Amino acid sequence: MKNFLSIIALCIVSFVFSQTKNFIDQPYLETSAEADTLVIPDRIYLDILISEKDTKDKKSIEELEILMEEKLKSIGIDTKKQLTLNDLASNFKKYFLKNTDILKTKSYSLILYDAKTAGRVIYELENSEISNVKLIKTEHSKAEEIILDLKAKAVIKAKNKAILITKALNQKLGTAIFISDLENNIYNSNSGDVEGVVVMGYSAREKKELKPIDIEFKKIKFETNITVKFKLE
Repeated sequence: MKNFLSIIALCIVSFVFSQTKNFIDQPYLETSAEADTLVIPDRIYLDILISEKDTKDKKSIEELEILMEEKLKSIGIDTKKQLTLNDLASNFKKYFLKNTDILKTKSYSLILYDAKTAGRVIYELENSEISNVKLIKTEHSKAEEIILDLKAKAVIKAKNKAILITKALNQKLGTAIFISDLENNIYNSNSGDVEGVVVMGYSAREKKELKPIDIEFKKIKFETNITVKFKLE
């Protein structure tokens, strides 16, 4: 039995070695290429914190919630789909620890689809004494499709480079025998806990200073790198 297993192991090693040897022994040309693009984000995530302290306890949480929803709907936002409640657990925690702070604050997450709407939201909410609005992150809904498209463009670039090189050598380019596309990067300066759009502390601003905000988010950079080995004929 031991001899049988040894023979199988030897066969496997021999097969792998022969495959590697065949790949290395045949003439080939290796080229690599990058492809990148800049895309305007179409998913913008804002955190909205409602606090009775912002109005010096003149308005309750319930009143502020109704006001917020009215303002968002007036902009054309579907609050049922785009607005969700955060920190519900922490609110209950306050309820058990300190009865005087029952639901004094509530945190919401709002998803938007363009910078212009984000600017209107921040302006309208601050004008309604809801000023704790923070940008959390930006994304693009078709990120996977963008990466796949860049991969195809990078492969074409790598092939064109290989064709030019083989022509200079008076050789003919064969089929691709190896492709590596492990390197894909997405550079998003708006992602994470950023301060790109932060409006905090309503009391620090005078109403006469309020005006619509013109926001431009930095574009998201998608990048991919492809390596291709072509057989030389």
